[in-house]
Amino acid sequence: MPLPDGFLQELKLKTDINDVVSTYVTLKKRGNTYVGLCPFHNEKTPSFTVYPATQSFYCFGCGAGGDAVTFIKKIENLDYIDAVKLLAQRAGMQMPDDTAYDNGVAKTRRRILEINRESAKFFHNYMLSQDGRAGLDYFLSRGLSIKTINHFGLGYAPDRWDSLLKYLKSKGFKESEMLQAGVVKRGNRGCYDIFRNRVMTPIIDVRGNVIAFGGRVLDNSKPKYINTSDTLAYKKTYELFGLNFAKDSSSDTLILCEGYMDVIAMHQAGFTNAVAGCGTALTSEQVRLISRYAKEVILAYDADGAGQKAVEKAINLFNQTDLKVKIPSLVGGKDPDEIIKTYGRDKFKGMLEGASNEIEFNFLKLRDQYNLNTTQGKIDFLNDAVKILANVSPIEKDLYTSRLADELGVEKNSINIQLDSYSKRIKSRQKKQQFKKIVEDNIRQSRKESFETSLSTKQIKAQDRILGLLLKYPDCLKLCDENTADLMSDGFYKTVFRLITQRLQNQESIDLSDFSELLSDDELGRLSGIIARFEYSNNSKSEFADCINALNEESKKANTADVSALSDDDFRNLFKNNT
Repeated sequence: MPLPDGFLQELKLKTDINDVVSTYVTLKKRGNTYVGLCPFHNEKTPSFTVYPATQSFYCFGCGAGGDAVTFIKKIENLDYIDAVKLLAQRAGMQMPDDTAYDNGVAKTRRRILEINRESAKFFHNYMLSQDGRAGLDYFLSRGLSIKTINHFGLGYAPDRWDSLLKYLKSKGFKESEMLQAGVVKRGNRGCYDIFRNRVMTPIIDVRGNVIAFGGRVLDNSKPKYINTSDTLAYKKTYELFGLNFAKDSSSDTLILCEGYMDVIAMHQAGFTNAVAGCGTALTSEQVRLISRYAKEVILAYDADGAGQKAVEKAINLFNQTDLKVKIPSLVGGKDPDEIIKTYGRDKFKGMLEGASNEIEFNFLKLRDQYNLNTTQGKIDFLNDAVKILANVSPIEKDLYTSRLADELGVEKNSINIQLDSYSKRIKSRQKKQQFKKIVEDNIRQSRKESFETSLSTKQIKAQDRILGLLLKYPDCLKLCDENTADLMSDGFYKTVFRLITQRLQNQESIDLSDFSELLSDDELGRLSGIIARFEYSNNSKSEFADCINALNEESKKANTADVSALSDDDFRNLFKNNT
């Protein structure tokens, strides 16, 4: 059952999309709209637009769009009901009784979160019992205090087949729900616990929900780590371990680590702004999440080869944002946890404070590749150095060219000449690539709209215009008859057309927010794009009629083409069937 219309209308009145979006995105006023960098894909040039007049948003870069509810769904990774709850809480409104509107997805998600919370309690309490002493001893041996262990809700999974399963059953949960939560598996003999004889780290989101677990063995058995697979409550590419605590730190810097234990050790040492990915390499979604909570990120990755490769990948991802990136030189240990244990907090703090920026980091790597005591080594080094300097600001370029000239004993002007030559080649290459991309994107979009959907450009434009005209000029409904819906293409166009006309016939509102519960995110984004591109009409009814006529003509062409493609026998049978 849907949410009461009265409740949704009140929420609509109390929610301003500009206020909602500006919590996550820096917006600048541009005429009657607001623009900013899209939080749903990486970009340097703003293509994300908020429309206060229609209480909607649309990104011309990735096609994301919708109302405030859609925005919260996407940015917080929530289902529809939970997104509405968040906005209602923000507006100081009470949600209606859950039983009146709850849908299957929302119920399942909530049951998963309840199972995770009970599982976290079970693991923690078991570890504090005599039977779970091995788990507690492990964490204590890693230098963690009881306070830290309790703070992060750490636990231990029994070395038994179905201890958690039996416990959850006693709490009223079904095996099917446990399977959906990812805490049990189905085998030949029935369901069994996924996590057994492992120390457990609960992963908690920024709203305080236990969404997943990471489990580590106590010995050298394989696999060393097991993490919760993706569920309705958890998408590992969208989450960061420790962010629930780090977001409340006073710093506008986040320290990004590789592992859970690094984060926990750093928090215990007072670095409460540390976070880590969740069992996966750093993703663009996690980068965008970091950019919501910080202006600067320190990459405190492991000092081994794999860690340094991860640093390079992270730098490339962060370069697509406005975040400042710093890379410390971690010496004396393989990771932050080991360094803090060996040398103490102050030593590690000094390493963080002495962190280099991306340019200095790249120069350090470059120096290791060449013998700067030889002329050829200097030449090869400078040839690669200009590639680094080509992408920096003029001030940085001047400072670093001066430093390199002094260090290598060459004229600064010589470096600048080399740099200018390289920059010109790069710009020329980029222009060619950009032009090629524009052409390819246009071809790809045309194929998507025409070939894949079997629609002509004329049909697409006519249907887009019909939907836009109905939304802006509801009187156009009078020009529709019982056959108009049949002219609309199956799928998106027919679905949206029927929703709009049905609400108009029932004298209901047709704001974008009225469709957020009824359409998928992709459909809502597409409708937002139609609204965003809509041009006002001097004669809406005449234009609407022209669009209907255009669809009729295209329909006749399609039917003619179908007939022409028939074989002689099929063509004759067509007339027989019609007589």
